[in-house]
Amino acid sequence: MAGMDKRILVARRVAQELKDGEVVNLGIGLPTLVANYLPQGIAIILHSENGFLGIGTEPEWGEEDKDLINAGGKSVTILPNGSCFDSAMSFSIIRGGHVDVTVLGALEVDEKGNLANWMVPGKKVTGMGGAMDLVTGAKKVIIAMEHVNKDGSPKIVKECTIPLTAQGEVDLIVTDLAVIAVQSDGLHLLEIGEGTTVGEVVSSTGASLILPQDGIPVYRREGSK
Repeated sequence: MAGMDKRILVARRVAQELKDGEVVNLGIGLPTLVANYLPQGIAIILHSENGFLGIGTEPEWGEEDKDLINAGGKSVTILPNGSCFDSAMSFSIIRGGHVDVTVLGALEVDEKGNLANWMVPGKKVTGMGGAMDLVTGAKKVIIAMEHVNKDGSPKIVKECTIPLTAQGEVDLIVTDLAVIAVQSDGLHLLEIGEGTTVGEVVSSTGASLILPQDGIPVYRREGSK
């Protein structure tokens, strides 16, 4: 996908999934970029588990406020009428079912919607963090990630091989190559990225894909049409 950073491509496509009035949590890493590409003309309330509602776009260079950071430690802005609160309140919002959508990264996702995104094999970790609560508390779970690892191995697999964050909670996967829905009968290929072929998506995926019978739409570098 030459011409645009893969991460930006994914973030822009994910942003097209968000609807007016939704409370949306953006996970650490690539998902935080979604805040910069929200559709015009709709109001989306961004949540961060470290205690924010109403996060805005990234601040301009030199305009950062050291007291305004998201859960990943990145500087953010806060919109008028935004609010700050402690972690207890933040996780009450999550566990109470008040988050409509969470957008998270992943190490592996399998054909049953199982998610592994907290333990990198061979590396020390401090714990699962907020992902376990988010994937079970949010009404919809979108995974935003590159389609394959740096070594070319697939991130979408038949069965996860590393410790799970949650079982059967993933609803939609958006990558630099495709948009894939997780349904009861398997993984449905909904769209492919501009400049990508169905064959490339299939060969880069470690699980079976169910293809539509009436053609596959293409999502473009400037966002979904």
